[in-house]
Amino acid sequence: MAANVPSRYTDPLYQTAHDEAFSKPLFEKIQEVLPPDVSREDFTLALAKIIDVLGEDAVFIGQRLKEYVDPYEIPESGHERNVPSAAVCPSSVSELQALLQVVNEYKIPVWTFSRGKNLGYGGPAPRVPGSMALDLHRMNKIIEVNEKFSYAVVEPGVTFGDLYEYCAANKLKVWPSTASLGWGSIIGNTLDRGMGFIPTGVHHENVAGMEVVLANGDVVRTGQWAMSNSPSAHITKLTFGPTIDGLFLQSNLGIVTKMGINLTPQPQAYMACSFDVPEFEHIETIVDVFGELRRNGTLPYMVYVFYIAEWATMFGKHSEWWKGDGPIPDWRLKEMQEDLDTGIWTVKFGLYGPTTLIKAQFEEVQRVVAKDAPAGRLRSTLFTGEDGGLLEATAVSPLYGGVRVGIPSMWNIPMVNYYNLKPDSVGAHGAYSPIVPLDGKTVLEWARTAKGICAEQGFDFLCDFFMHERYAIFVTMLCFDKTSPEQRAGVDKVFNGLFREGSKRGFAKYRAHLNHMDLNADLFDFNNHAYRRFVETLKESLDPNGILSPGKMGIWPERLKRLRE
Repeated sequence: MAANVPSRYTDPLYQTAHDEAFSKPLFEKIQEVLPPDVSREDFTLALAKIIDVLGEDAVFIGQRLKEYVDPYEIPESGHERNVPSAAVCPSSVSELQALLQVVNEYKIPVWTFSRGKNLGYGGPAPRVPGSMALDLHRMNKIIEVNEKFSYAVVEPGVTFGDLYEYCAANKLKVWPSTASLGWGSIIGNTLDRGMGFIPTGVHHENVAGMEVVLANGDVVRTGQWAMSNSPSAHITKLTFGPTIDGLFLQSNLGIVTKMGINLTPQPQAYMACSFDVPEFEHIETIVDVFGELRRNGTLPYMVYVFYIAEWATMFGKHSEWWKGDGPIPDWRLKEMQEDLDTGIWTVKFGLYGPTTLIKAQFEEVQRVVAKDAPAGRLRSTLFTGEDGGLLEATAVSPLYGGVRVGIPSMWNIPMVNYYNLKPDSVGAHGAYSPIVPLDGKTVLEWARTAKGICAEQGFDFLCDFFMHERYAIFVTMLCFDKTSPEQRAGVDKVFNGLFREGSKRGFAKYRAHLNHMDLNADLFDFNNHAYRRFVETLKESLDPNGILSPGKMGIWPERLKRLRE
């Protein structure tokens, strides 16, 4: 087996952050776990065959699995540790197919991920202990970037940073979207319905053509890419017959090995806009006013809203903002509005395109805000290309640009250290992130409820939300010092309280931690969980041995359903 785990990133910024995330585990020793229903003898035989296929440097066991566990695990939650039996790293579709042949033979489940950076939701750890970690980061080719039609075709190991650097180096007139942290996989983030900030920032809505390897090794392509000679393979979602792309989002029905994704054409201009309000209750106005602007097309792209306590995590730790016990009190949050030159709630959005069009859009925003939200403060900064040409993303000040013009970074990683008090403290986070109707009264009531649940355990209300046209993804960040048993237990209680109260209101998380997948899946209960029964019927047909990511998003193969509880 490989003696050491090699570097994951060529960019030292991302590699350093990766090393830091996995360098201080709660448990130094990785206990040996066999796959379910697999004997040690068969496991040893399977590993030998996999080494023959992938090479010794692509297989990891024992203490070399330290980068394949959840770095933010909470033992107080009562769940079994999510530890893999081994990790395997194919570099091509042919290697993946050969691997699947072996694991099917021995009925060894594999847990598939692209980069394993879904931190806060389990990272690279498997739902079923003893599964093999199927790590696709070595499949890292940028197959194509089409400047005219503004799309890219990538493999799972390609990060937001990789694609940005490729486009910049080749002076392509496109802006790729990026999530908050540039180290993540484009495919991995898209499949989990992650989001960015520019016009193509709702990543799963911008997919055009997938290549998927099924459990039996068969390769399927979707949409027009299902034709071997289509010039439209990555310029439309249209297909002939049922559209199957959605079956592979948050899915264990196949392994996505290539994907076409839309990019934003490089615009002539960009306007960075913000709107902030002084009172907690003004969130109702924000949601109703900006929700209508989203729906009527005035603001066609993502509108992002954050609470002041979360914004403060970027500029100092909790102990630096508040010396007392418990959460920061409201009077101190009022003072912090002056310190940070922001409101209690702040809206950020961008306008992209021709300068004259942007100015017209903003004039309409000004008119509506003056009439319907006079208590707030609207600000804007316009950036334009030289001599009427296209705007370079790097020409936008980082204060206004960064992820909002498609430049990847690790800008919000300090947030995880918010509650660190000791020299050996280690920051971590989870999240409760439900889908909430974009109705002002509903969002205000939920914000009050969530703030109270956090306060009961002594935590600040760290939240933001992403405004789509009709709904919001409302994220309550659950930061904690993972070396503190009290904070670990407290943040688990906060999550359970949020989940309980959200479920009462009919809210479900848009994605879930490994340990909460079944909880969330149980909420979809119409007609005796007909949705789950339907998908599990597909699962049995496509993956009769139940080897692909059993339990992912609450979907289980028949032979392992006993592990659901």
